[in-house]
Amino acid sequence: MNIEEVLSKYEPKRENILLILHELQNSKPNQFLSREDIESVAKYLNLPSSKVYETATFYGLFSTKPRGKYIIRVCVSTPCHVEGAEKVLKTLEEALGIKVGDTTEDGLFTLEEVSCLGICGVAPAMMVNEEAFGNLTPERAIEIINSFKEKEEER
Repeated sequence: MNIEEVLSKYEPKRENILLILHELQNSKPNQFLSREDIESVAKYLNLPSSKVYETATFYGLFSTKPRGKYIIRVCVSTPCHVEGAEKVLKTLEEALGIKVGDTTEDGLFTLEEVSCLGICGVAPAMMVNEEAFGNLTPERAIEIINSFKEKEEER
């Protein structure tokens, strides 16, 4: 889906900015908002590009740089931290060979930290794209990542 198709779905009102940015980002294989996307949205909503960029960089679910097919978000809030999120995060960094904020060379995984996923009752937790996983151990996190790798190998 191109930029014009996404924009045509929404009225050119400022309150649609998050919906537009979300759909634009999700319509791309590398799940990010390009400079062209930001400028097009700004023009469509009659806003300065800086306001659209400010919105896109304020919210943690948006990115202005290309990301992997699977975005791994590890919660580092207090409940998750207390329950071992740091060990999960370090294990994922080692297993994927990347640091937080980076994408694997094959473009499959991007690793991110988030402040809260809203599932504190199953801390520590992470999401892979829109799928949530709780009660993590480092070993379980690796099993989950391996299941996504297996899905890719089957394709």
